[in-house]
Amino acid sequence: MPFGISAGAAFVFLVILAALILFATEPVPVDITALGVLVALLLVEPLSATAADLGLLAEPLVVLSDPAEGLSVTDNGLSGFASSATLTVLAMFILSEGVQRTGVVQILGSKIASFTRDSESRQLGAIIGVVSPISGFINNTAAVAILLPMVTDLAHEGKTSPSKLLLPLSYASMFGGMLTLIGTSTNILASELSGRLIGRTFTMFEFTQLGVVVSIVGTIYLLTVGRWLTPERIPVAEDLTEEFELGEYLTEVVVREDSPMVGETVRGALADTEFDVDLVQLIRGDRTFTEPLDPKTIRAGDVFAVRTDRDTLVALSDAEGLDLLPEVDVDEAELEQANERENLVEVVIAPGSSLVGESLASANFRQRYDATVLALRRGQELFRQRMDDVRLRVGDTLLIQGPPDSIERLNANRDFIVAQEIDRPDYRRSKIPVAIAIVGAVVGAAAVGVLPIVVAALTGALLMVLTGCLKSTEVYDAVQWDVIFLLAGVIPLGIALENTGGADLIADLVVGSATFLPPLGVLALMYLVTALLTNIISNNASVVLMIPVAVEAARQLGVDTFSFILAVTFAASTAFMTPVGYQTNLFVYGPGGYRFSDYLRVGTPLQLIFAAVTTLGIYAFWGL
Repeated sequence: MPFGISAGAAFVFLVILAALILFATEPVPVDITALGVLVALLLVEPLSATAADLGLLAEPLVVLSDPAEGLSVTDNGLSGFASSATLTVLAMFILSEGVQRTGVVQILGSKIASFTRDSESRQLGAIIGVVSPISGFINNTAAVAILLPMVTDLAHEGKTSPSKLLLPLSYASMFGGMLTLIGTSTNILASELSGRLIGRTFTMFEFTQLGVVVSIVGTIYLLTVGRWLTPERIPVAEDLTEEFELGEYLTEVVVREDSPMVGETVRGALADTEFDVDLVQLIRGDRTFTEPLDPKTIRAGDVFAVRTDRDTLVALSDAEGLDLLPEVDVDEAELEQANERENLVEVVIAPGSSLVGESLASANFRQRYDATVLALRRGQELFRQRMDDVRLRVGDTLLIQGPPDSIERLNANRDFIVAQEIDRPDYRRSKIPVAIAIVGAVVGAAAVGVLPIVVAALTGALLMVLTGCLKSTEVYDAVQWDVIFLLAGVIPLGIALENTGGADLIADLVVGSATFLPPLGVLALMYLVTALLTNIISNNASVVLMIPVAVEAARQLGVDTFSFILAVTFAASTAFMTPVGYQTNLFVYGPGGYRFSDYLRVGTPLQLIFAAVTTLGIYAFWGL
């Protein structure tokens, strides 16, 4: 092979290139890409060995097997599923869910609301001050999912644009996740890789001092420069219909006596229509009905609130015998008059949702959830008509109107994050001390070395069920299986990169390109390369690819390998520059109405500041 690259290394680089493209463009979910990588690595050795036996290849492509360790291709290839990192992350999802089910975070949110009132500075300070420490002890993705409704409500009640608060929420959860080993799945994975490569894993509070430093710096930035740079994409509005600019798309019509719709059910009347229209509310006399409207029989004199555009409304009125009611504003108050409880909410499509890639029509959304989608927001793009065929993505925000029981079902469904606080009767508030004690015991046992983190976390997960903080039927729903399969799929890729010498080759390039840089400069370069990579692909994939390179680069320079591992770990968990670099950025993309460029504008300075602070902090605390 040219340039001294072995056939095995060349194959691994091709797999990495394909994986990077698929991770960045996401034609399929990232966990499916990771499984594809795993299958490719498992197949290449036996197939190439057969080809070599037939004379088609000079020698087999040895990618995963390690004769020195007595490990076969299957052993190494499937090691991701048996990895302590994978099992620890799985257990941490269960622990986070146990805490969430008690409602303790929601109680904390209500305390914040009473303190901050309408001060944006107080709101920002309180949000950052709460999400950062919480993210150190429960998964930071879960922390944002739990707090997002509280922050959205805080913005509406305090007359602040949600855009000013949601991006800081995401960023603060990221640097808060660097306070402890268990703050993010990336830390846990990096610890296992460090143990395998240099024989040193992370302790529970291994890098807490540096995590505190970057958290303080990040907080100062978000309260000053970041606050100025963060745009106000969504105007301050108390009314959700105003926020989604639905003034021209919502109106009321009355059914005339000569209407062909009289005597038909709502579903039957609209079954074959080509009009882009939704009947969202029925007013009959002094009674108001919301979903499910499909079985209602239409009568003359019925008044319907409809979602459609003006041109369609004119054509619909002529064809179906409807009269427009003049001088009627269909706003949030009008749509909620049927119920004492909230029935107009924003709903975010969550990572791993079964609706990703589906449309409202293909998912049969209205019949399936007894709710009507009035508008769809993707970043700053608003869809208020012809929404049925739009393919849904993670982070899409739906404005939904439906009865309270439908909203409660959506709130309990892991496919969605309801972006307003919904009072859930199933919170187990009596279990708050128990859940907190279990998490504290897990942290304490791992911190003092009584138990390995994987054993402590699995024990804690079991205790969550045995003590009633979680029901046994809720355990599997608590786990983000896409993250688990992603970890299991990419861990063998790192092994292949090491076994084929690919990590050595990349390290040669890094060290060679840094000829005129001191070791501290190479450390900063390693941080920046990882940060750029993690803003495009998964943070876990970045760690798997870059830690072997960092270790080899440090060895070539004759400096401390652990310091280089820490630089990669911190960089991989701080993806500030794109909405796709980290799940929490996607969570807030729709509710904040952001543009892609907003992440570059606010996140790039923070990324560069963190590059300097982290590398200097590593040098100060651990040396080189």
